[in-house]
Amino acid sequence: MPRGRLRVYLGAAPGVGKTFAMLNEGRRALERGRDVVVGLDETHDRLHTAELLDGLEVIPRRTPAYRGSHFTELDVDAVIERAPKMVLIDELAHTNVPGSRNAKRWQEVEEILDAGIDVVSTVNIQHLESVNDVVQQITGIPQRETIPDEVVRRADQVELVDMSPEALRRRMAHGNIYAPEKVDAALSNYFRIGNLTALRELALLWVAGKVDDQLDRYRAEHGIAETWEARERVVVALTGGPEGETLVRRAARIAARSMGADLLAVHVTRADGLTGGDPAGLARQRTLVEDMGGTYHQVVGDDIPRALLDFAGGVNATQLVLGASRRGRFAQILSRGVGVETTALSGSIDVHMITHAQVKKGRRHASSRAALTRKRRVIGWAMAVLGMPALTAVLLPFRDDSALPSEILLFLLMVVGVSLVGGMGPAVTAAIGGFLLLNYYFTPPVDRFTVYDPENLLALVVYVLVAIMVSLVVDVAARRTREAARASADAEVLSTLAGHVLRGEAALPSLLARVKETFGLVSATLLERTGPPTPDDQSEPEAWRIVATSGGEPCTSPGIADTDVAIDESLVLAVRGGLLDASERRVLEAFAAETAVALRQQRLEEEAGRARPLAEADKMRTALLAAVSHDLRTPLASARAAVESLRGTEIDWSAEDRKELLATADESLVKLNRLVDNLLDMSRLQAGVLGPVLQPVALEEVVPRAMDDLGPLRDRVEGNISVELPEVVADSALLERVLVNLMSNAVRYSPPGEQVLVTGSRHGDHVEIRVIDRGPGIPPEAHDQVFRPFQRLGDRDNHSGVGLGLALSRGLTEAMGGSLMPEETPGGGLTMILTLPISSRAVIA
Repeated sequence: MPRGRLRVYLGAAPGVGKTFAMLNEGRRALERGRDVVVGLDETHDRLHTAELLDGLEVIPRRTPAYRGSHFTELDVDAVIERAPKMVLIDELAHTNVPGSRNAKRWQEVEEILDAGIDVVSTVNIQHLESVNDVVQQITGIPQRETIPDEVVRRADQVELVDMSPEALRRRMAHGNIYAPEKVDAALSNYFRIGNLTALRELALLWVAGKVDDQLDRYRAEHGIAETWEARERVVVALTGGPEGETLVRRAARIAARSMGADLLAVHVTRADGLTGGDPAGLARQRTLVEDMGGTYHQVVGDDIPRALLDFAGGVNATQLVLGASRRGRFAQILSRGVGVETTALSGSIDVHMITHAQVKKGRRHASSRAALTRKRRVIGWAMAVLGMPALTAVLLPFRDDSALPSEILLFLLMVVGVSLVGGMGPAVTAAIGGFLLLNYYFTPPVDRFTVYDPENLLALVVYVLVAIMVSLVVDVAARRTREAARASADAEVLSTLAGHVLRGEAALPSLLARVKETFGLVSATLLERTGPPTPDDQSEPEAWRIVATSGGEPCTSPGIADTDVAIDESLVLAVRGGLLDASERRVLEAFAAETAVALRQQRLEEEAGRARPLAEADKMRTALLAAVSHDLRTPLASARAAVESLRGTEIDWSAEDRKELLATADESLVKLNRLVDNLLDMSRLQAGVLGPVLQPVALEEVVPRAMDDLGPLRDRVEGNISVELPEVVADSALLERVLVNLMSNAVRYSPPGEQVLVTGSRHGDHVEIRVIDRGPGIPPEAHDQVFRPFQRLGDRDNHSGVGLGLALSRGLTEAMGGSLMPEETPGGGLTMILTLPISSRAVIA
């Protein structure tokens, strides 16, 4: 049976019209004669959405029970048994009731698709796993219901249901999304213009990525290699040379001319791994690319033009930016160069050759030490100068008895030995000297530089060529061995550096200490300019300041350092303890680039630390204003209405009515007074000016007073505080406030008819007061969330209070030296545990 097709309507926020679009699609399919049913829809009491259900067959939901309550969920078996052509299933990311066959609704949809039934569903961008943390940063609200991105990416169709933030807020204000009493809270919290704009951008970018994947898959399936200019993508090739920053900026300007163009930087590394770009230069250029909104990539290839074009073709690039050649005229005559080769092979990709200050100045290759040590070269020259005559002296007595080929082989063996010990120069010298000695002493006519027999001449020429070629091979092998050993050592150092960073040890002092240890230096210092650069400031200590240092006496300016590496215009890594060769300097440049990153990260963390209190204060002010504008309005309106009714003369109120109005006004004013007290106390806690007066307090006196303060709610609270409990150290008034908040919160969320139990018990040197309810409880992962000011668990409305009760209770408890922690009530519900220390007087007693 062929698998069904999945179509998903993706929205940036609730209310943009996903369910409306899904039901409209179902009605259109029904009109075309398809068998369509509604598996599950969530209209949220929206009139226009509910009207679309008319005429559509709705599959009854199953009603599982959980903790004494009944819920409605999608009936997968009923849908599969009905076997329609298409089923409409809302809210793809929904989490099912515990105990269900599948934990998530998308898993149920997979079963239906496997049964060959097409599914149309909906999902919001905030439920996608990859952006869940970003959405929480934007809105401040964690989303516990998530769906793997891959589930939506596998969908046959993903359609964005888009709406501008202004239009969505108008829908909200008109009551088309939430009930009127929830509108103010929603508009001032989740549905702010900034939140909606950011969520909309996330949704657009995610769908754009899905479209890119579909286009790449289509081109791969149909074998399309040429570039399709559906979207501008500018690729800039970097070598790590000094011209790289010029190329990056020019490529960024080219990309900026096309709205939505992508900027990609690529560096091609040789396959042998022994040669490559300047690590520090590449690090600076990578940072510059990322600062300009681009991405950095590295590919391996010996044919650089082909590697560049393969990468550009793979990312569907439309333009390629290269730097003009740095090679001299003679080198360009011998080889056309990367730029010319790339342009000739580019096909439909536009190639930009950018001039720069380094044009025709030649490439700067890092010099390396000789392949062989000085001692070996000296021995090799000695063998070439003295060994060849010595061999001749040994062979002369036997020249009448030996043949020329045997003598040539012995001389060749000597040349190979010289080559192995001393390298190319001594070996070539030995080969030429051997040719002359063989010609004079062993080739007829002897004792003359003359050769009569052409075969002997050929043998001598072949001997020289073989000797030179063997010398060349040995020398190259020695050089490659040394380069490989150096590369291996460098790779080990860089691997250690990478592990150093991954382990979180990339703090500046730690990195500089690693630099000093790696190269055996006296000191390593990171310097920063104190002002704009001047021509003669390299040796002026006043022009530099020490950011961080490790080791002995630090360098106060780059000019007095043994080796210095310029990271950018303002930063220099200066070291003392000896000169470094070119290959060691390359590794030092990698360390220098990492120190710049560590410095930037350190400063960003410092800025974030300074900004965090301001952000928290701003968040508090925003929430406070929202609370004042909304939550204080209800008791004010009730009290005002009651007082105005009593003052009016149009209606002759009975004594019972007047009593009820006065009770309403009194209750509203008490609630208003409590809200104002909570807000003031929370502001004092945030400012650190709320000072409790700690003294021994008897719980059997405080708890009953707190229960009396609950007013009509006190009948739903049962106290069980033993008179034998010891006194605790607390502020009596603040403790009473804490208990009132905890008990009123427990009553609010307890089912009707259920009592809230308050108990106390001693544990060691402290007393625990437990406020136990039988409400819906709180998941363990959300325990900390309920203690945040102006927050509530889930998407509950804001008309029941400002959300300060638990936050204020914890703050007051901690101010008294105690703690407040939640835990699950066995059998369902929440238990708040208030812990306070026992007074020393009680301990002595």
